[in-house]
Amino acid sequence: MIYDKHIFICTNQRAEGAPRKSCGESHGLEIVDAFKKKLKDLHLPIKLRAQKAGCLDICDFGQTVVIYPEGVFYVGVELSDVDEIIQEHIINNRVVERLKLEFVRSKKTA
Repeated sequence: MIYDKHIFICTNQRAEGAPRKSCGESHGLEIVDAFKKKLKDLHLPIKLRAQKAGCLDICDFGQTVVIYPEGVFYVGVELSDVDEIIQEHIINNRVVERLKLEFVRSKKTA
């Protein structure tokens, strides 16, 4: 594994008039910049990368951030949430439950 934590922030831009929301239109690039700056300033002793990502296809939930290797999706993320995500998820290895997207798995019938 190259990184201990890899953070993907959706910055997808849809065409004007598209029926679905677009993370890039809300504040995706600002969130990317905030993650990068705060992580750099902290000088954490782990290998990290925060980067912009294309569409993560869950646009209806608002601004999306996903962190690997855990595969935790955070939705409705605001600039004011960046510090909490870094402190809790990146530094303390605790999921920020209030922002976590809960996936509902359907049961297959035999």
